[in-house]
Amino acid sequence: MANSNTVSHSTKLGPDERAAAIQALKTKELDVLVVGGGIVGTGAALDSITRGLSTGILEARDWASGTSSRSSKLVHGGIRYLEQLDFRLVREALIERGLLLQRIAPHLVKPVRFLYPLNRPLFERLYIGAGMLLYDIFSYTGGRPPGVPHHRHLLKRQVQRAIPSLRNNAFVGGITYYDAQVDDARYTSTLVRTASSYGAHAASRVRVEGFLKVGQRVVGVKAHDLQTGERFEVRAKQVVNATGVWTDDTQAMVGERGQFKVRASKGIHLLVPRDRFQSTMGLLLRTEKSVLFVIPWGRHWIIGTTDTDWDLDKAHPAATAADIDYLLEHVNKILAVPLTRDDVEGVYAGLRPLLAGESDQTSKLSREHLVAHSVPGLVVIAGGKWTTYRVMAKDAIDAAADALDGKVPASTTENIALIGAEGYQAAWNKRAKIARAFGVHTVRIEHLLNRYGVLTDELLDLIRERPELGEALPGADDYIGAEVVYAASHEGALHLEDVLARRTRISIEAWDRGVSAAPVAAKLMAGVLGWDDERAEHEVAVYLKRVAAERASQEQPDDESADRIRLEAPDIVAR
Repeated sequence: MANSNTVSHSTKLGPDERAAAIQALKTKELDVLVVGGGIVGTGAALDSITRGLSTGILEARDWASGTSSRSSKLVHGGIRYLEQLDFRLVREALIERGLLLQRIAPHLVKPVRFLYPLNRPLFERLYIGAGMLLYDIFSYTGGRPPGVPHHRHLLKRQVQRAIPSLRNNAFVGGITYYDAQVDDARYTSTLVRTASSYGAHAASRVRVEGFLKVGQRVVGVKAHDLQTGERFEVRAKQVVNATGVWTDDTQAMVGERGQFKVRASKGIHLLVPRDRFQSTMGLLLRTEKSVLFVIPWGRHWIIGTTDTDWDLDKAHPAATAADIDYLLEHVNKILAVPLTRDDVEGVYAGLRPLLAGESDQTSKLSREHLVAHSVPGLVVIAGGKWTTYRVMAKDAIDAAADALDGKVPASTTENIALIGAEGYQAAWNKRAKIARAFGVHTVRIEHLLNRYGVLTDELLDLIRERPELGEALPGADDYIGAEVVYAASHEGALHLEDVLARRTRISIEAWDRGVSAAPVAAKLMAGVLGWDDERAEHEVAVYLKRVAAERASQEQPDDESADRIRLEAPDIVAR
């Protein structure tokens, strides 16, 4: 890209860039303003800015702080949707999976292999095998290879060799297939930085508290900067509501009834150490309601998910003891040595924004998405699934573009790599050389490349200037000090929780959920964000209360009591 400021912008999204974005939002009328900084909102911002539209995006909390940091971390076609005969959704998702793996974010999205254990030799092998074959065929329809190998049938002894920890009577054979996985929160923060690098004005911790209207037409929003307390207005020709499970609440601010309702379905996940059972691949298991995944995740397994209605606090859905026991009970049906509560390192709960339909069961509600122009000047996008975020974003901006004067170019995001992607493969191939040059273990370089791609250079520069930043954080060996500094200086992290829960995954991966890393991380952030000792201590105190409240809520028998205890921990606010 050319080095002229009219074309190229910095990939940095630190405090100065946030302040500049807010200044721009206050002073000019935008073509498109996106409300909501999850995967769909940040995707819409990138789609809009790369069509040449002046674009802003506001998020009330941190990037990806809702659903988009609490998924199963899978980029997948949704094999269970084949049974529901939803071929269009599966095909669309598989095309997107191939794009993300191969072109848009090969540094962040990786293939992952799963086994489906068979219990009935003939019928199941034919029935499930036919589904897997369809899955393979659909993944080719984007006009390029799928980026992952085909499914394979395994005999019982082959399954035993691959997964020695399975109970001998739990299967008669198996079928393996591939999907892909991603750190959902990291992807979202990389996506918003990419949009910002093309010129989008992006600001987190800015809450939209109302809409500006001229007659019936929406012409902007009333915004509240939660960091400074300042209130201001943002004017835009089109506003896109991409607030996920908050869609109905955001629509209510317009004084109009939304054209569709969004229902929240809670899904929880457990993390257990990788050494708790032996397996060379993940597992896909059937339950009476849906499917259960056991997903390899670094030094851990992610086990999930549940699917239950949730109508309590949307910002902090809580996992209950019953949720945790449900997952353990189902996974233990196939393990020779059962897992117990003591094996659980981390727990997280998220809400799916499902389009409410006739069904009483959330597992039957649609994962399709809908776009509506419910009032002039306001586009609403809702439903969908993580994997198809790019298509959802494109559809939302198509609707906004239709209402703008003049011809707006078509979406180009199919060909736009996220920052860190270009040159990733070449950097990966010379990872051992990079490690030697910096006196760092190759595994550490691999970890950085798979989180930052070619932007790893920027972290290595930090370590060169301050060698102590190459040291691991206490209780979280996978992460180093440079990542904390970089999160605050380049990735829009404004609070300790942003770093421990989303820029890294220490809050769910560490045995102590980040308690010992918190003071060290706060001190590192303080240097970037100008915190005094009192402010750093406040950040740590609020984080520790969050951990304590989450742990206590996970001992509760039902949603109501878990929700009440989780909400005893205050949300972080700037002081």
